[in-house]
Amino acid sequence: MNDVLISKRARYAALKRCHGADHPATQAASRELREEALSRHITRLVDAAPPLTEEQRARLSALINGGGQASAAA
Repeated sequence: MNDVLISKRARYAALKRCHGADHPATQAASRELREEALSRHITRLVDAAPPLTEEQRARLSALINGGGQASAAA
């Protein structure tokens, strides 16, 4: 785990302790933490995967941009 993820996790925990889970600052920190974790996970997957075709790239992009709605069309 790198320093950025640890820092975001610590910031979220501190805000949650001080302000509660429903506070806007806590919710923003939660989104930042999830984005960092997701980014790291996607990077690991892409680095380990074979090259994608243009069709595969388009389908995966639609999943990310459409919030998962493209999976119903596949």
